[in-house]
Amino acid sequence: MLLALFALVPCIAGAFSLDQLQTQLRAQPIVRGHFIQQKFLRSLPQPLTSRGDFTLAQGKGLLWKLTSPFEQDLRITPQGIAKRDAQGAWQALPQQMGASREVGLFLAVLAGDTHGLQENFDISLAGDAQAWTMTMKPSSALLSQIFEAIVIQGGALVQRIELRETQGDRTVLQLQDVQPAAQLNDEEQRAYAQ
Repeated sequence: MLLALFALVPCIAGAFSLDQLQTQLRAQPIVRGHFIQQKFLRSLPQPLTSRGDFTLAQGKGLLWKLTSPFEQDLRITPQGIAKRDAQGAWQALPQQMGASREVGLFLAVLAGDTHGLQENFDISLAGDAQAWTMTMKPSSALLSQIFEAIVIQGGALVQRIELRETQGDRTVLQLQDVQPAAQLNDEEQRAYAQ
């Protein structure tokens, strides 16, 4: 599972700041796109790759539709993670200890909640509004046991997230064809309502 995002860094006059980035990312309350997620494990010669589609809606959460290597629909909200069963009903997945914190951090990354992540990461931001890179290093003892760093890149919206784990594994999430939307479609509304 992916995790977290931001913290404040000193601003040079005229430089692109975390506050500006947060405003930019929150300007689009609903975004949709495709994803490619690759998990690079030290023990395997090739990465594990999955693909699918997503919808992120501010205040509601993330719909994550895996299409390859198998099909699975997930709904990630501040309340937890649910999976759609064969009959189309959403079933809450059991929460492991600390999972709600991880879910919150993951949603904060995608939604651009810089203020919500300040207590967990030391952050550096480079670039401008059209092309930026944010490098996050854990400042909390718990997260520093898991992550060496999280690197997020984007423009108007987040385009790439790389999670570098302390034991040498890493996950790269590429968000493609990301487009803002004016409103949720009927299927998305039903998914968030259940």
